[in-house]
Amino acid sequence: MQALRVVPKVFYFDTFKEFNDEFKIGKDDLVLTNQWIYDPFMAPLGIETNVIFQEKYGAGEPSDEMIDAIAREMKKYSFKRIIAFGGGTIVDICKVLALEVPEKSVDLFTGAAAPKKVKELVVVPTTCGTGSEVTNVAIAELKSLHVKKGIAVEQTYADVAVLVPETVKGLPYKFFVTSSIDALIHAIESYLSPKASPFTEMYSLQAIKMIMDGYKEIVAKGEEERFKYLKEFVLASNYAGIAFGNAGCAAVHALSYSIGGAFHVPHGEANYQFFTEVFKMYMRKKPDGKIKNATKIFADALGVDPNGDVYGELEKFLNKLIVKKPLREYGMTEAQIDEFTKSTVDNQQRLLGNNYVFLTDEEIREIFANLY
Repeated sequence: MQALRVVPKVFYFDTFKEFNDEFKIGKDDLVLTNQWIYDPFMAPLGIETNVIFQEKYGAGEPSDEMIDAIAREMKKYSFKRIIAFGGGTIVDICKVLALEVPEKSVDLFTGAAAPKKVKELVVVPTTCGTGSEVTNVAIAELKSLHVKKGIAVEQTYADVAVLVPETVKGLPYKFFVTSSIDALIHAIESYLSPKASPFTEMYSLQAIKMIMDGYKEIVAKGEEERFKYLKEFVLASNYAGIAFGNAGCAAVHALSYSIGGAFHVPHGEANYQFFTEVFKMYMRKKPDGKIKNATKIFADALGVDPNGDVYGELEKFLNKLIVKKPLREYGMTEAQIDEFTKSTVDNQQRLLGNNYVFLTDEEIREIFANLY
């Protein structure tokens, strides 16, 4: 079994200027970013390059319509390298744009068109959650099919991943928390995955420790405390990305796509809603397996009894950072409990195959019902 693979070269710089000094962004590049990211980091450096602002083509998470519109705009430029400078939406879009994009990008996600990489891709993430800079996973809402779906092939890996903690400073507190919780979930799901190896476990465990240590300081001293730990959170997100890029994510992600697609809930926030409930189900089914190690890690971090309701305590702790909401507050109806259960089982087997233990359809339904 392959134990570990990290495909992109990974670079680290304290500032965006240091990154640009080495990578020399210019006229042979196309940068996909947001205006509010471009203004503080790129504009002051006087960089002459081709720039597309993602927000002109739609808000929220990636969709096939957004990808298609940006792909059409890209044809106006001549360039060799795509630089994804932004959050998860921009990173996922650029993984697709670096391919030969058919008239309808949905064909890449359904397999109707074969992926062929035609541009070099450099990813500079501005959140501390997805870890997408080191994975080959790109997720989009396929509006024509009314489903959220991923593509994960060799061609969707970035060539270079660049970590710059300075660029995370402007991330609003809510998105800092939900994105870093997403990283925490990447770490713990990959740790429990049947595909985990001693190498991925090392990355998973270090990411969990770094995130929980940072959270404890933020809970104790206030949300502004996060600025002291941006480097740690950026590195932890990357470590978790390396872990789940090799070992995979599981049920938390699989179930979250239901509300992400139906109600446009941001990815990290959607995962947060399902995190502890899925792990309570795991504990009910197989408490003495590998999850016992994971549970002790959280128990030690929280200073609680590892034999008690650790995931209930973790939920209380995370609620001090940001309050979790019932699914009905997003617009979910009781009838959608069955609908989302079926959709998850039908469409998310790629993720469900990485579960710590097998979850029956009824158990998945129970999780939805408990959170409703």
